[in-house]
This record gives sequence, structure tokens and C-alpha cells, in this order.
Amino acid sequence: MDAMLQSRLSIKRKQEEEEMKCVICSKETAKKDYCKQHEKAYKHIIERYAEWKRALEISWEEYLSEINKNSLTGEWAKEVAQHLIKSGEKQRVPQN
Repeated sequence: MDAMLQSRLSIKRKQEEEEMKCVICSKETAKKDYCKQHEKAYKHIIERYAEWKRALEISWEEYLSEINKNSLTGEWAKEVAQHLIKSGEKQRVPQN
């Protein structure tokens, strides 16, 4: 195998390895964005937003901010909320 091809394969492999780490804590993950704990927290945040929105007419950004302020919120959920705020990720759930 020539050196150029080996170099490209090495770069591709390195990129794939980097893609398989949690965007928050860098733990190894089988999923693209989050490790198991952060994925669970992310799903919980998504599921709960519909309830909050119905009850409080709250925006996605306000909701994430409230998660961060709540002393009863777990660390993983807070980390996910902070990541979503920083990344500017928009709400992924359907509007109710």
C-alpha cells in the first residue's frame, strides 16, 4: 500500500474514532452524540419539554435555562442542557 493511501486511511480511522465519543464527556459511545448516561438525560429532557410547554407556555431556550437553575436536576441533565444551549440546538420534538 502506498504511503498516500495509508495516510488517508489513518486520517479516516482517526475521524471515526473521534465521532464515537460523547460530545459532553468524551466517553466512548456506540451512538454518535452522547454516551449512555447523557443519551438517557437527553431523551428525558425531550420527553418532559412537551409537558412543560403545555403547562407554562415556555420556549425551548427558557426550558433549558430552567433545567440548569433547578437544584433538583441531575448533573447529566444539566450537562446536556448546557450543551444544547451552547450549541444552539433547536427543539427536536414536534410542536403540541
